[in-house]
Amino acid sequence: MTFTFLLSEEVASEISGFYSLQFSADRLVCFCIFCSSCVLAQENLPDDQFARGSSYIAASYIKFLESAGARVAPIRINRTEEEYIKIFNSINGLLLPGGDVDIQTSQFSRAARIFYNLALKANNAGDYFPIWGTCQGFQQLSVLTARRNLLTLTKTKAVALPLILTPAAQSSRLFRNFPRDVLQSLANKNITSNFHSWSLSIQNFTRNAKLKMFYRVLSTNSDGEKEFISTMEAYRYPFYAVQWHPEKSPFEWIDKPGMVHTISAVRISFYTGSFFVSEALKSQHRFSNPAEEDKALIYNFSPVYRGLNAVFIQNYYFD
Repeated sequence: MTFTFLLSEEVASEISGFYSLQFSADRLVCFCIFCSSCVLAQENLPDDQFARGSSYIAASYIKFLESAGARVAPIRINRTEEEYIKIFNSINGLLLPGGDVDIQTSQFSRAARIFYNLALKANNAGDYFPIWGTCQGFQQLSVLTARRNLLTLTKTKAVALPLILTPAAQSSRLFRNFPRDVLQSLANKNITSNFHSWSLSIQNFTRNAKLKMFYRVLSTNSDGEKEFISTMEAYRYPFYAVQWHPEKSPFEWIDKPGMVHTISAVRISFYTGSFFVSEALKSQHRFSNPAEEDKALIYNFSPVYRGLNAVFIQNYYFD
């Protein structure tokens, strides 16, 4: 049994790169009901006057996935490896968010390492499981793959940049179905928000065999002195990493350099989020029953409004 959707030409062209216009009945149910992507929490920032419990997730990452059609379950830190294995087998994908914790010694990095290794093993066995890393998540993936920290300081705090797309970008899984005008905007306009002090330089990437063999470089950038990797995807695994912030344009509103709210920037957020959710749809992981899934979802928690001048307008906090 199939469902056929009659869409306007404009709408069809917007989404056809990510979702087929015909779905089997069970596939439609999987998308609407069971597609659960997870965002990993991290230790609270020491100067956060709104902080509760021990960890947080910026609400913009939740909205980023929800706006692409996923239901989101938070993954809390300080859990046992057995608990993380159970969660891994229940969810369809993992987002490693930006932030400011130690990516080698924090509880965030410990949990990320466990999920990264589980994802490697699963994908090697034909069990599809995607990972997305944004900013700190990009950096975390580079450390996990290289098994060492190769990041270098750059002048990239609060600046919007165009991407310098590599020849590999056009045929990449991430970008190949983006509309041409969206790719042109990425390449020609200052619309990717950068809020990082550390970057993976092209030099350090090229010199490290593990990274070079694992990741395909899709874009680079420069702070005027150092060239660094800004987008990459793994060759053999559904792992994706962006040093920039696609979630900020539609969902964060602090008034400072680097923040961009143009239609082009918002469209890029939509296409990156939609791409990752389309990857998560390929995962066959499921919760054991609806009650267990319901208990895990972010709807059980309420975000805290931190003000328009906060780096994150809303946060979810966890014990």
